Amino acid sequence: MAYKRYIVRRRARFQGLGGPVNLPYGTALECREGFLFWKSKKLCAATSQRVKDYFVQDDDGLGKIRGDLVTLILARLGPQEARKGKAAGRWEKIWADPLCKRYKHPKHEEQWLWNEDFYNAPVDDLRHIARLAGLKI
Repeated sequence: MAYKRYIVRRRARFQGLGGPVNLPYGTALECREGFLFWKSKKLCAATSQRVKDYFVQDDDGLGKIRGDLVTLILARLGPQEARKGKAAGRWEKIWADPLCKRYKHPKHEEQWLWNEDFYNAPVDDLRHIARLAGLKI
């Protein structure tokens, strides 16, 4: 699905296609012809890793909530914590949950990587994942 509006979910500092980028949380962006733009400045391709790292879609007006949930989930379930203490139990819940399986990248059987749909998931799905991860939302 091609989204038209995105917002910055965490400060975006990187070298973009149109030069240096330094955008604060909540900045609104436009997607045109497969690229994200801020004003008239081309930032990156809409399918790039940069989008996953810094932006979320906002076509439904819930981009800030979506972005906050994505950021919290990624922080709580970071890969470096996957096999340590409480995080191991959280990951077991994620692996076992049918809804979460929709957001697992299919090419990685032994490791959990979030697919593209996770970063644009409905807010209710992200709330469910956040609860499984032990976040109080």
